[in-house]
Amino acid sequence: MNILVLNGSPRPQGNTRQMVHAFAEGAGKGGHKVEIVNVCEKQIGGCQACEYCHSAGKGTCAQKDDMGEVYELLKNADMLVIASPIYYHGISGQLKCTIDRFYAAAYPVKPPRLKKAAMILSSGAPDVYEGALYSFHGDFLDYLGLENAGVFTAWGSQNGSPEKLEELRKFGESL
Repeated sequence: MNILVLNGSPRPQGNTRQMVHAFAEGAGKGGHKVEIVNVCEKQIGGCQACEYCHSAGKGTCAQKDDMGEVYELLKNADMLVIASPIYYHGISGQLKCTIDRFYAAAYPVKPPRLKKAAMILSSGAPDVYEGALYSFHGDFLDYLGLENAGVFTAWGSQNGSPEKLEELRKFGESL
């Protein structure tokens, strides 16, 4: 299975990246191909609501930036993993710009191979995931009709803990 991970953490050695790498290690051990896009290292502008993708662009975005790389990876992805630290009950702004640009990728239909989605979230406190989960359920599970492969959260001392990282390795390997 081809797995695309969109990592929304700006911290090169942060908790979210540790979780993403543990997941990818397990998925690789399970025989899957994993592509990680660190969206904070990319130049991806927010959606301009120009509707070009739904008119003359016929599913392509008018903006020519690093989102083109994500669109290409989406074409062959069987599974999408959204990973982010929690900022004010939601995903990072950089990841939000990327997610908003799915508007073009999902027109006129979702990427053909994409069947599953999972979410990895890191926070400093419990019970702060509502915004991120609302987006995951509404945008990916409902709108794109993807199967929920799981949501994994870590807060406080769970971040970077051997137990949490092993949980993510096992999840990746079990796919």
